[in-house]
Amino acid sequence: MLSNVKSITLLGLKGHLISIQVDISRGMPTFEIVGLPGTSIKEAKERVKIAIKNAGIEFLSRKIVVNLSPANIRKEGSSFDLPIAVGILLASEKVKYVKELFNESIFVGELSLDGTIEKINGILPICIEAKRLGIKNIFLPVQNAKEASIVKGLNIIPINNLKEIIDFLNGNLEIKFENNNFNMLKGEPTYDVDFSEVKGQENVKRALEIAAAGGHNCLLIGSPGSGKTMLAKRIPTILPDMNLEEILEVTKIYSIVGLTSNEQPLIETRPFRSPHHTITSTSLVGGGKSPKLGEVSLAHLGVLFLDELTEFNKNTLEVLRGPLEDRKITISRINSAISYPCNFMLIASMNPCPCGYYGSKEKACTCTEEQIRKYINKISGPMLDRIDIHIEVNSVNYDNLSSKVETEKSIDIRKRVNTARKKQLERYKKYKIYSNSELNSTQLELFCKLDEKCKRILEIAFEKLALSSRAYSRILKVARTIADLANSDNIKQEHLAEAIQYRSLDRKYWKH
Repeated sequence: MLSNVKSITLLGLKGHLISIQVDISRGMPTFEIVGLPGTSIKEAKERVKIAIKNAGIEFLSRKIVVNLSPANIRKEGSSFDLPIAVGILLASEKVKYVKELFNESIFVGELSLDGTIEKINGILPICIEAKRLGIKNIFLPVQNAKEASIVKGLNIIPINNLKEIIDFLNGNLEIKFENNNFNMLKGEPTYDVDFSEVKGQENVKRALEIAAAGGHNCLLIGSPGSGKTMLAKRIPTILPDMNLEEILEVTKIYSIVGLTSNEQPLIETRPFRSPHHTITSTSLVGGGKSPKLGEVSLAHLGVLFLDELTEFNKNTLEVLRGPLEDRKITISRINSAISYPCNFMLIASMNPCPCGYYGSKEKACTCTEEQIRKYINKISGPMLDRIDIHIEVNSVNYDNLSSKVETEKSIDIRKRVNTARKKQLERYKKYKIYSNSELNSTQLELFCKLDEKCKRILEIAFEKLALSSRAYSRILKVARTIADLANSDNIKQEHLAEAIQYRSLDRKYWKH
């Protein structure tokens, strides 16, 4: 007998409907899975066979062929265990066939040998795709039910084990559906750190506020112990609040890699990723034989912090150039090309030389010119050009450290950042972009208009600082953000001058 059960597989963040066709016929007992299955799906044969036996059902010694259609799409993962098992049970007439139910349902889940249905990754994008395709019911593991219920308009049917689904399909068991359980937002985020704990460094705080408000990349240069890492780790406390669309976009990514929890399935705060400098280029941007998400995608709509930038492998850093411009990463393989979003803020910190004290007023540098040149040139010109804001972090003096004067709290800075970001969301709603940092050349002309005095200031800076065309556009984007923070509709001279100031440090350190 032939049976047909539906499931969904993911390629990147996009779901594809898969038809699991099972044929059981007489002949030499075999069990074959065809239709471009990955290794984990080929291994499903033994899991399914033993799980069915342990559910109290005799596994027929027949010729069993399972076809995953369409056969031109590569299938990976263990989520096909459950639909394959249900297809075999249906073809062997161990469960009743109800045409309306099977036509409107998909099945996903991994099977343990005792028949228990285990949690799978990527349930949120699977449910979103199911809804788009008009699917009404989704049979899934109990551990995935809460995350799946985020998607409105689906009947979520949580299953503990294979015996339970057999009884349900045969009409011997009722299972309570979970629907539209969307009241999960926690509200105002809380953090263990705060900008009020940072003494001094007002110029750096200002630069990071601008970076957060406009989604700009930022490089912190300073001697050891000046507070670069401490400042960077507090950036999440001033990032703008996420809207529902952004929350779902980030949660889909974290769902795929299994970083969501059943207690709080939504990712409501912007990601902050800080990989070690020994990271490989594949781990950073994604890839591998079966393409996986990299750190740049896990930092989507948040921050990628690279501490001690010059310690990273130069070739690893160079692969960031494309994602920083395109805001997506495409991984091409023989059978598919998968794209992942990576619209992130790059925050990097570094010392100015090997000993760390070049240009310091507190301690003399012991490095030679050649050592400084070799060290600083680990960061290439094209890479540096993609960083909007360069800021020098000086050591804090004793008076600032011992001061009892309260400094501004993160929540107060975040209020200004939220106000500026709301202006940008309203301004760019027709263009489907979130921030000033995403403006293209056409949009720059529309939203970053300069008067004659501003044009003259920028012209002088362009010539004196030998700026590239990319640096020119990034100065305009930063100036637009500064104007938004000042609640100004137009870019004024003081906004432009401040933006230019953030592009001058590369002439000090990269002159070697």
